[in-house]
Amino acid sequence: MADFDSVRDYLTGLQDRICAAIEAADGQARFAEDRWERKEGGGGRTRVLRDGAVFEQAGIGFSDVSGSKLPPSASASRPELAGASWRAAGVSLVFHPRNPYLPTTHANVRHFTARRDGETVAWWFGGGFDLTPFYPFDEDVLHWHRVARDLCEPFGGEERYQAHKRWCDEYFYLKHRKETRGVGGLFFDDLHGDFDSDFAYMRAVGDGFLDAYLPIVERRRDTPYGERQRNFQLYRRGRYVEFNLVYDRGTLFGLQSGGRAESILMSLPPQVRWEYGYSPEPGSPEARLADYLRPRDWLTEL
Repeated sequence: MADFDSVRDYLTGLQDRICAAIEAADGQARFAEDRWERKEGGGGRTRVLRDGAVFEQAGIGFSDVSGSKLPPSASASRPELAGASWRAAGVSLVFHPRNPYLPTTHANVRHFTARRDGETVAWWFGGGFDLTPFYPFDEDVLHWHRVARDLCEPFGGEERYQAHKRWCDEYFYLKHRKETRGVGGLFFDDLHGDFDSDFAYMRAVGDGFLDAYLPIVERRRDTPYGERQRNFQLYRRGRYVEFNLVYDRGTLFGLQSGGRAESILMSLPPQVRWEYGYSPEPGSPEARLADYLRPRDWLTEL
């Protein structure tokens, strides 16, 4: 079994590669890095790109943190880990483009271990990526899910893709709105069968993110838009805020474990608006989005 440092080395390299690719795609702004340490153990580096030609804000953080006691959000679901020390490392990103025709996106890959009396009592991998369009294009949704399906091929093929696609649909669901956050992708957690195979899958997901997202950036970055499209984008960003603050387990774990609030909340958009009782005009491009905010088999139903 590989050691934790092998995972850490992959994650720091992944953050570097994604930052370089996004800076090249943006062509104007660069990431600013904020290194931090956590009093309870560990630290990380948060990188944020602002006011670019393509991205209004793009945040990507690496963290490697540890502690002697699990926060309530974790210990409640895993009581057998009570009293164990833990260490968790991951890379998490959220990119908020300026153009409303270019989707917001999120990705995360992570590793967790717990030890008691010098012995490992639990370990697992988690991660995934998902896409949140405001004005969906079938071509983009198909590409996104084809990349997801293809990277699953060596790890169970269609069965793995369908299982982790379904998990994504179920996880990124706003129950109080009765809609998905976007068009999904992949999501997995607590993967702990074979270390080498599970680590390889986590790497495939992390490496696959750029393959899935950059072609969409190139297709949509220069699409003309106006005030109407911008206002709708800002309104729909409110749903992103609602999910992250109400349902997201990573946000809850980070805050309850004494994590750095600035880094945890970097996923929130730089500008957003709410409007009471808003309903798009029937038949409008804005109304069309609702049909995409429900689980479906994108590879066969578009």
